[in-house]
Amino acid sequence: MAQYEFRTAAACGGPCSEGCVEVATNVSGIVALRDTKTEVVMQFTPREWSDFLSGAKRGEFDVAL
Repeated sequence: MAQYEFRTAAACGGPCSEGCVEVATNVSGIVALRDTKTEVVMQFTPREWSDFLSGAKRGEFDVAL
């Protein structure tokens, strides 16, 4: 498996945090995502990652509470 260099958001890790999602972009052609609670790694193409971020910014994944 590739040697990912994961980054965690600055907002993560506060006193109420139970876990975080980390991202790695240091391996060419792969964006890796890891849940710090489970250590499960998912891989995406840069295009898939970009499309996801664009959709999130547009509110496509907002959940009505």
